[in-house]
Amino acid sequence: MTVRSLLVPEGLDGERVDSALSRALGLSRSKAAEIAQAGGVAMDGSVVGKSDRVTSGSRLDVEMPEPEKPLEIVAEPVPGMRILFEDEAIIVVDKPVGVAAHSAAGWHGPTVIGGLAAAGHRIATSGAAERQGIVHRLDVGTSGVMVVAKGEHAYSVLKRAFKQRTVSKTYHALVQGLPDPVVGTIEAPIGRNPRRDGLYAVRSDGKHAVTHYEVLEAHRSASLVEVNLETGRTHQIRVHMSATKHPCCGDLPYGADPVLAGRLGLDRQWLHAVHLAFTHPETGEWVEFSSDYPADLAHALETLRSAQG
Repeated sequence: MTVRSLLVPEGLDGERVDSALSRALGLSRSKAAEIAQAGGVAMDGSVVGKSDRVTSGSRLDVEMPEPEKPLEIVAEPVPGMRILFEDEAIIVVDKPVGVAAHSAAGWHGPTVIGGLAAAGHRIATSGAAERQGIVHRLDVGTSGVMVVAKGEHAYSVLKRAFKQRTVSKTYHALVQGLPDPVVGTIEAPIGRNPRRDGLYAVRSDGKHAVTHYEVLEAHRSASLVEVNLETGRTHQIRVHMSATKHPCCGDLPYGADPVLAGRLGLDRQWLHAVHLAFTHPETGEWVEFSSDYPADLAHALETLRSAQG
């Protein structure tokens, strides 16, 4: 365990301890909060908690944890994951629910990268080994189409394309109620939920986020909407729909009705990445890929449609 000391600059005056440490030391907000909760942060000699406020000119002493061992790719077959397209530059997969994009601390389940490795696909890019080729992610509980870069050039080009928002990402979501207007845009910043670890919320100090939607089908208790993302924040669709009082059906962490979820047979959010289009990183052609609804989401939608009759 090493101790790092720093003087709080004026620009961080009044910030929460976890936020100040995150910005000053490059830690994740959750890691900074974890250190503070363990009593590892002192300001001018007195231990402070994660939500205490720092004062400019004060000295912070932070007990830094030992670096974690790098995660390794676990080659593990992923049942239900299909290859939609593959060439020398990219692999496009249809990701099932319950699968993470890559390994991460605290996640011990299957991953897209592990599944590709188990199937003999070679991904060769720089960066953290467990994230090789990953240029965007889908939540563990979200299914659908996803692209993985196979080489360094493709990786760089696609990362830039996602950052510059030249990639078309289309999702379908079954949300509670009927959004008003039926065609609209939600523009609200998103940040970590300060009260619930692992979740996000609309926050004034969050990152810029823009979601465009259009209602495709309106039913008594829920609506099928098509969503196009202008930005790609973590849990963006789930947060924005919840913030407008129309959470994704089955998304209990974000306020969905458990009774409706049970009636539709859902044990996860009804959210699916149906379409992905981008400029091929090697050929320069515009390419498009689509994914059909998996069985659980198709069943829930059909149950809703049948109730209309």
